[in-house]
Amino acid sequence: MNTGEFETAVLGGGCFWCLEGAYEIVPGVVDVENGYAGGGRANPTYEQVGTGLTGHAEVVKITFDPAKVTYTELLDLFWKIHDPTTLNRQGADIGPQYRSIILYSSPEQEAAAKASIAKAAPSFRNPIVTELKPLETYWKAEGYHQDYFRRNPDQGYCQVVVAPKVDKAQEWIRTNP
Repeated sequence: MNTGEFETAVLGGGCFWCLEGAYEIVPGVVDVENGYAGGGRANPTYEQVGTGLTGHAEVVKITFDPAKVTYTELLDLFWKIHDPTTLNRQGADIGPQYRSIILYSSPEQEAAAKASIAKAAPSFRNPIVTELKPLETYWKAEGYHQDYFRRNPDQGYCQVVVAPKVDKAQEWIRTNP
């Protein structure tokens, strides 16, 4: 999605706190917002999405400056910070709301995502099961989910699950100037 000089990407790869924490530190990323997408229910709540019955995934909407970081680069990082080979789960987070998903908003994003999946596939022992579909509607998550890792770095889940993904993002940044 293009919003003037900035573009947006919508990705899901487990708990949205994990992706948010990782993408917030990427140079060229202007904003990361947690939300829900990929399902049919209007205005879903965290409690509803958590049942796994709404069809929504926990996602992040990444607003970025394409002159500083490209959509393809954001996808390259995506493959580093989650396991795209596990269906409807990431680690102990289980359910369709935690599925790996790329929601594209243009033919260019769709093509870039398909190419990125093909490029990433040989890096994994098991097949990539990441869902690829057009972004129809995005719903912003509740306020208490926004900037979660930044506000709660010492919380247990953040230390055990989010921080290692942020560490992987920092390594990716160091090796991809």
